[in-house]
Amino acid sequence: MSQSIYKEKLDIIDGKTALGIELGSTRIKAILIDSKMEPIASGSYEWENSLVDGVWTYSLDEVWQGLQASYRSMTTDVFEKYGEPVKKIGSIGFSAMMHGYLVFDKKNQLLVPFRTWRNAMTEEAEEKLTEAFQYNIPQRWSIAHLYQSVLNKEKHISKIDFITTLSGYVHWQLTGKKVLGVGDASGMFPIDPKMRNYDSKKIAIFENLAKEEGATVDLLGILPKSLVAGEDAGFLTEEGAKLLDTSGNLEAGIVLCPPEGDAGTGMVATNSITKRTGNISAGTSAFAMIVLEEELKEVHREIDLVTTPVGDLVAMVHTNNCSSEINGWMRLFQEFTEVLNLDVSTNKLYEVLFNKALEGDPNCGGLLSYGYYSGENITRVSEGRPLFVRTPESEFTLANFMRMHISSAFGAMRIGMDILKKEGIKIDQLVGHGGIFKTPEVAQRILASAMEAPVTVMETAGEGGAWGIAILASYLQKKETLSLEEFLNEKVFAKSKGTTIAPTDSELKGYETFVRRYEQGLPIEQAAIEHLK
Repeated sequence: MSQSIYKEKLDIIDGKTALGIELGSTRIKAILIDSKMEPIASGSYEWENSLVDGVWTYSLDEVWQGLQASYRSMTTDVFEKYGEPVKKIGSIGFSAMMHGYLVFDKKNQLLVPFRTWRNAMTEEAEEKLTEAFQYNIPQRWSIAHLYQSVLNKEKHISKIDFITTLSGYVHWQLTGKKVLGVGDASGMFPIDPKMRNYDSKKIAIFENLAKEEGATVDLLGILPKSLVAGEDAGFLTEEGAKLLDTSGNLEAGIVLCPPEGDAGTGMVATNSITKRTGNISAGTSAFAMIVLEEELKEVHREIDLVTTPVGDLVAMVHTNNCSSEINGWMRLFQEFTEVLNLDVSTNKLYEVLFNKALEGDPNCGGLLSYGYYSGENITRVSEGRPLFVRTPESEFTLANFMRMHISSAFGAMRIGMDILKKEGIKIDQLVGHGGIFKTPEVAQRILASAMEAPVTVMETAGEGGAWGIAILASYLQKKETLSLEEFLNEKVFAKSKGTTIAPTDSELKGYETFVRRYEQGLPIEQAAIEHLK
C-alpha cells in the first residue's frame, strides 16, 4: 500500500473526511474528500425531470432513491479502494439546483408537486415583483412561484408552513433544521448584502402585495433561516443517517454545513468568490457569475442578483438551456453507430465529435440552432422548441454542425454578458467548469470567444459542484482561523493547476457574426412556438 493511500485510509477510519452531494439536473453526485481536500471516492445516480401536467418536476421519492444510490455508490468505491466501510465522516454538505417551489404544511406534507427552476409559468409575478421591488425577480425564483400562486388564488397558499429549495428540503429531512446557505437563499428572495440576510424592506412590500390579493403571508415565518459559509447548520440525526445510508453503517451526529445552491458551489469549486472574479458553469443549464464591487446602476431583466456563500453580491447571467440539445444529437449519433454495428463508447463519441468542432468555421458556416428544451428568460422565449435551421448557401459540414451547437449553448449567455459589459463590470479572472469541458480545449475555446475573454479550466473542473459543497463542508471544520477566501487560496487552490485559453481575433469575429445571427433568428424560434403545438 502506497503512503498516500495509507493516509487516505486513515482519514476514512478517523472520520477526517468531508462529503459533498449535489443534486443536479441530470445527475446526483457524491464526492468524499480527504483532509487535504482532494477527492478520494465518488458515486452518482442519473435522473431526469419530467413534464407532468405542464409542470417540470421531480418526485420526492426519486430524490431519496437518487441520494441513497449515489451515497451507496460512493461507499462501494471506498470499500473497493481501501477495504473500509464508511462509518464516520467529518462533515457533510448538500447542494442542489437553485430556485423552484417546494411548499409544505404543518404536517410536513408537500402541498403541490415540486416546481423546478425550469418552469416558465410565473411571468405575471415576475413583472409585478420586479416593478414593486425595483430589483429583478426572474420567473424561476421561489418568491415568483409563491406570488404567482397567490395571483392564481391557489387553495394551498393558506396552508403553507414552510417554503424551501431542493437542497434545503434534503438538509431539513436529515437534520430537522429549516436553514439555507445565503447563496441558495438569494435565489429564493432578495438578500441585503450589508446584513447578509433577507431584505426586510422587500419582505414588507411582498406581504402588502399578497394582502391586496386577499392572502396573508408571514414570509419570515415560512422562509428557511439564512446562514453564511462556516456556520453550523445542524447535525445528522439517527433518522437522517438511516435515510441516507440504507446499510446502517453511517453514524449519526455528523455536523452539516449550510445547504447551498449549485451557483454557490460552482463559485467555490472555481475559487471565484473574490470581487472581480467570475465563473461559468455549463451543463443542462448554464450561468455566468461575476462577483461585483458595487450594485448595478440599473435593473436588468436579464441579470439576476444573488450572492456568494459568504453573502457578497453577484451578477448572474442564467440560461435555462445549454447542453441538452448537444446530448440529444449525441444520442442520435450513438444510435447511428449501433445500427452500423460499430462499438463506439459514449465518451469516445463525445471526444471525436467535440474535437471535430475545432475544424469548423468560427462563424459556424452560416448554420443556426436553438437548444431550447424549455423557455429562455434572457431571450424572452416562453416555451422550448429545439430548432436547427440553415440556408441553401450555408456550409453544412459535420465540423460546422458541431461547432454551431456548442456555440449556441452559450448564445443566450453572451447576450446577458453584453449587458454587464455596458455596465462597465470588470473581470480579472473567468473560470469554466461543468461536464461540457470534459473534452479538453473545445468548449473552453468557443466559450472564450463568446465571453470575449480568456477562460481558465482547472484540473478539478470535472468534479463540479459536488466537490464545491464538500469543500464548504470541510471549511466548517477549519473556520475558526481562516475566512473562506483565505481557506480557498491557502488550503485548497494553492497548488492547483489549470489551462487558460484566450480567443484569437478570427474566433472573436466569427462568434460575433454567429451571435448576431442568433439574435436576428429569434423570431424563427417564436414562430415555432406559435405553429408547432
